[in-house]
Amino acid sequence: METYGKILLIAMPAFFVLVLFEKFWGIWKHKDTVPLTDMISSLSSGMTNVTKDVLGLSVVVISYDWLYGKFGFFQIEATWIVYVLAFFALDFAGYWTHRIAHEYNLFWNNHIIHHSSEEFNLACALRQSISGIVKIFTVFLIPAAILGVPPEVIAIVAPLHLFAQFWYHTQHIGRMGFLEKIIVTPSHHRVHHAINPEYLDKNYGQIFIFWDKWFGTYQEEKEEIPAVYGVTRPVQTWNPIKINFMHLWLLIKDAWRTKNWSDKLKIWFMPLGWRPADVAAKYPVDKIKDVYHFEKYNPNLTKGMLVWSFVQLIVLLLFLSYLFGNLAAIGSPGIFYFGGFVFLTVFSYTELMDRNPNAWAWELLKVAYALYFVVVAGDWFGLNKFLPGSLYLFVGYLALSAIFSIWFSLRKENKATGQLI
Repeated sequence: METYGKILLIAMPAFFVLVLFEKFWGIWKHKDTVPLTDMISSLSSGMTNVTKDVLGLSVVVISYDWLYGKFGFFQIEATWIVYVLAFFALDFAGYWTHRIAHEYNLFWNNHIIHHSSEEFNLACALRQSISGIVKIFTVFLIPAAILGVPPEVIAIVAPLHLFAQFWYHTQHIGRMGFLEKIIVTPSHHRVHHAINPEYLDKNYGQIFIFWDKWFGTYQEEKEEIPAVYGVTRPVQTWNPIKINFMHLWLLIKDAWRTKNWSDKLKIWFMPLGWRPADVAAKYPVDKIKDVYHFEKYNPNLTKGMLVWSFVQLIVLLLFLSYLFGNLAAIGSPGIFYFGGFVFLTVFSYTELMDRNPNAWAWELLKVAYALYFVVVAGDWFGLNKFLPGSLYLFVGYLALSAIFSIWFSLRKENKATGQLI
């Protein structure tokens, strides 16, 4: 937990700088692929994901340590070749995990957030799940366990394998020559994120593309078919916490509503998109019929609301840095209470970005939650000890946050001009 937190103290600002670089590069090249609202939503999703991971808010049904103990027929030293083997093993497991997430209703809920952006940029790489509470796919690492790859090697290689999937989420890099035959490139991954019928459910590889070629899921990007991004059932929100659970909620409602008892069980394990016939007829859901003619989600936000949302993002990034750098000092259960504040903050300001008239209520809940701990402890999880006088800044931030949220929530839109009044 602490080690991963320290890694993220370096990784988070690095990813943020790269996302901003892509934004300014796009503006300079007159091809801005990073709308500010989309970027804020994506980075907010990333922050909820790393908070969940650092706090260990998931249950591993089958651990690699257990697999290694049961299937480790060989004992090998952690040499460089073992690290290479571990990397290939993780990528093989990643291919199948990724593919299953796209092919079955139950597992799509853990992955929908990553595809929910209607843009394709470095920021959307950080749209990662918080809904994957139960992890079962370690089973795909059985080949690594049989070969005797030590658990400590997997523990080191896994974060590197994950971070190596960041760079190819961009529209600014074209074809890459002979590398297209070996590794996953931006061209391959643009296909994967596209909802064009020709591209749908292709290129599941995470680092190496040859898995797709071997298992029949490869599709080349074609110039005459420009990729259109998103999901076929648009999420219509900037709130990443809502996105994480909307597919699961649809499955629960469909299972409850169908009159066919076999469908109540069947729905969870059917191919992605399958719904009971009686429910689909009575409760249709919006689905994009023509990928070249649909309106992207884009609520009207004033410059002030955009600036305020970006400020909230920066402030939350600073709070997260404090949390990850002081996990041991804050201790348990404090780190989990702090995590609750992170989730409430993201929920409240993304509701405001959605122009939810009740966003102020979520903001007041966040403020009340934070003030409770301030009043009880006389500090915010050791922040004032860490930086004397910072408690006043924190309380001042909470007050400003409440004021701005109420102000923006209650402003009405002029239907004639589309402007806030």
